[in-house]
Amino acid sequence: MMMNDMVMFVLGMLIMILGVLIGVAFLTLLERKILGYVQIRKGPNKVGFMGILQPFSDAIKLFTKEQTFPSYSNYMSYYFSPIISFIISLMIWMLIPYYFNMISFSLGIMFFLCCTSVGVYTVMIAGWSSNSNYSLLGGLRAVAQTISYEVSLALIMLSSIVMIMDFNLMKFFFYQELLWFFFLMLPLSLCWFSSSLAETNRTPFDFAEGESELVSGFNVEYSSGGFALIFLAEYSSILFMSLLFVLIYLGGYSLDMMFYMKLVFISFVFIWVRGTLPRYRYDKLMYLSWKSYLPISLNFLLFFMGVKIFLI
Repeated sequence: MMMNDMVMFVLGMLIMILGVLIGVAFLTLLERKILGYVQIRKGPNKVGFMGILQPFSDAIKLFTKEQTFPSYSNYMSYYFSPIISFIISLMIWMLIPYYFNMISFSLGIMFFLCCTSVGVYTVMIAGWSSNSNYSLLGGLRAVAQTISYEVSLALIMLSSIVMIMDFNLMKFFFYQELLWFFFLMLPLSLCWFSSSLAETNRTPFDFAEGESELVSGFNVEYSSGGFALIFLAEYSSILFMSLLFVLIYLGGYSLDMMFYMKLVFISFVFIWVRGTLPRYRYDKLMYLSWKSYLPISLNFLLFFMGVKIFLI
């Protein structure tokens, strides 16, 4: 029986990884289409019907290109940091409360925080091991930004945890049957959303890449497979952050059409923000994290602790 369970577990994980990769592929297509229409153009529309096969042709192109590496780079860490980054971004998906996979993550939120903390190191090593000034600058920016926003992200999350008194993501569904936490914690939920934008290095907080001034940031020296893996890791984390927002604030995990509509909508908002907002200034980004979100999240945490004690 134990062997049977293990086979089912591995099979479930493989199906999940395949689903995430296909989701990421079509998220990139959705992004290019939406940004196209925002800028009054068509976007990808040649490969397949309405450009539907574009992500697959991009993947084939990226993985068949020649792999180059700078002659002065630290080769092993340069080569493996995108791979580890990609593995970590897929590992986080394990904590989603699947009905069929026989996994119950009672400490799911702790696992999420651990994985996102470890993800910082891959960016730092990718920037440093290239031995290029531009990639080092991009890496330093990305690390400072991610560490700053992890603090506020964890504290905002703590308010929700205090309300349900559990680290299991499945519990959020039972506590939101009558009222979504989005309305109960309105300023906090919006703070969480903008913090997750900063955490995933998205516009208007994409200082790690900053194409207009930083020549693509920490991944500037990467080509073909390495670049593709960094790209996949970034979009996988965007999809996961959208999912986490739906789980914590928009009614929890339920296998119905409405759940997937909410997930697609939040992913759409990520892209919408990219199409409409200009890049923030770096010092203002740090100011926002430490002088706005940190005090707000601490105050709300105390407030919700008080509410919980009063209700008990």
